[in-house]
Formats: sequence, C-alpha cells, structure tokens
Amino acid sequence: MLTKRDITVAVVTAGLTLTFVFANSRIDSLDSSIFDWNDIAVKETKTGSVRTFFRSRTATLDELECHVTTLNPNESSHPPHKHQEEEIIIIKEGTLEALVNGTMKRVGPGSVVFQASNQMHSIRNVGTIRATYHVFSWHSPGTMKSGTAK
Repeated sequence: MLTKRDITVAVVTAGLTLTFVFANSRIDSLDSSIFDWNDIAVKETKTGSVRTFFRSRTATLDELECHVTTLNPNESSHPPHKHQEEEIIIIKEGTLEALVNGTMKRVGPGSVVFQASNQMHSIRNVGTIRATYHVFSWHSPGTMKSGTAK
C-alpha cells in the first residue's frame, strides 16, 4: 500500500528528474541550410533596410548571426560602439567608411572588414547610392551574458 510519504517522494523525484532533463537539454542548433535572398523579409529602417538571415546556436557556437544592411547615402547604421562578439562585414555594393582601430577607412564592393571583440567600430555610407553589406557575428561558447540570446 502506498503511503503519503511514498507519493511525496515519487512526486519530488519526478520533478527533480524533469528539471534536470529540461535544464540540460540542448537548444536546437542551426543545421546546414540555404537562405535564398528573395525569401528573406526586408525590414525598412530610418537609415535604409535590413534582412535578417539567421541568429541561432550552432554545433560549435553559442550564437551565429547573419544579416544584410542597406544604408541610404550619408547614413550610419548606429553610432560608434563596441561589444564582446566579433564581426566580419563584407561589402556588396556602395562606398562605406568603417571605423577600425580609431581610424575611418573607405571601402568598396568586395572589401572585408573584421571588427575585433570590444573594439570601437561604426560604418557609414559615404557614397551617392545605397550601400549594402553582409554582417556575420558570433558568440564563442561562454561569451554570451545570460538572457542575451535572441
């Protein structure tokens, strides 16, 4: 015959087991994928537009993110800032000025900009046409502050 104590122990054990399973379960990670330019929604911004391709955990990273920004002439995506994750920016079209190591440098189509962790950086369209660039950023394991995954 089951006693009240037996039922309490069983419920507590089941609760702790479920807590452990959920706390240690892996969040789905990004698998090999294709992201067609024409299938990605365009979000208009006050400075141009952005297409977010993905922002997800991978097998080796806490987060990998890719978006494409298009800036109108004489616009910046944001003021100079820094963050823990590193970024690679690949210019698709237009002429940009990038803040790298305290210096503004002009770059055009095909150029690549690497922004190191915790370094001040910014980017501005200095051309007469819209400028488009791809941004790849990542959080290595253990570098994300808790609650910042998006």
